[in-house]
Amino acid sequence: MLLPVYLGLLHRSEQSLAHSFRQVADGHAAEPDVLHLCRTLAGQCDAHAEALAPIIDRYGEQADDEPDRLHAVALGSVRSGPLGLLRDLQDLYLLASLVDITWTLVKQAGLGLRDEELLGIVADCDAETGVQLSWLRTRMKQAAPQALVVAS
Repeated sequence: MLLPVYLGLLHRSEQSLAHSFRQVADGHAAEPDVLHLCRTLAGQCDAHAEALAPIIDRYGEQADDEPDRLHAVALGSVRSGPLGLLRDLQDLYLLASLVDITWTLVKQAGLGLRDEELLGIVADCDAETGVQLSWLRTRMKQAAPQALVVAS
C-alpha cells in the first residue's frame, strides 16, 4: 500500500502551507485583512496536520520533500509592494492547490479502504482548503488592479 506516501505529502504540505501563510501575514502586515486572515488560515492548516495523526498512526507516513521544494521556490521570502503581495498570494495559491488535490487523492484512497474516519477528516479539512483557495482567488482579484495598473 502506498497511501503512506500521500499521507506524508499531505502532512508536510499542510505544515508548509501554514508556515507560508504566516510568512505572508508577517511580510504584508500593513494589509490588515492579509495579516489577520493569513494567520487564521495558518491555524486551519495546523489543525489539518493534527487531524491526520490518527490516520498516520493507522497507515504510517512516508516522508516526501515535494512541499518543501515548492515552499522554498515559492516563498523563500516575501516580496514588497503591491506586485509583491500579488505574487506572494499567487504562490500561496499554488501551494494550497497542491494541498487541495492531495486531499482529493487521499479521499479516493479512503473510499477504496472504506475508512469512515479518514473520509470524515478529509471532508472537514478539504472543505476548509476550498475556502482558503476561494479567499486567495478573491484577494488576488482585489490586488491585481493596484499591482498591475496603478503601481509603477
